[in-house]
Amino acid sequence: MKADFIATLIYRTTEQGGRKTPAKSGYRPQVKFDFDEMQTSGQQIFIGRELVFPSETVDAEIRIIAVDYFASKLTEGMEFEFREGATVIGTGKIKFIINDKLKKIDASGDAFPS
Repeated sequence: MKADFIATLIYRTTEQGGRKTPAKSGYRPQVKFDFDEMQTSGQQIFIGRELVFPSETVDAEIRIIAVDYFASKLTEGMEFEFREGATVIGTGKIKFIINDKLKKIDASGDAFPS
């Protein structure tokens, strides 16, 4: 299964309410976009490293479960939160959408530019 998009992830510090322990590549927190109440599981495959500690930033391949739900709704540059339950442990920003099904479509029927 390939990634749906590449994102830059910023993990909150423990003092900001983030994790107390590092996250391992393959970690699956919930992903929440501002435009919708729906959350989805989003597996994070870190690029170039195996662990990310609280307060660190990393680029990652993200695979979401609810691809059909978020079809034609995402744009490059869009921000999101990732959570453990109700706790926000970090934020992300989409750098590149790999899965064309997720790209938001404009009125002309074209995908929004990168």
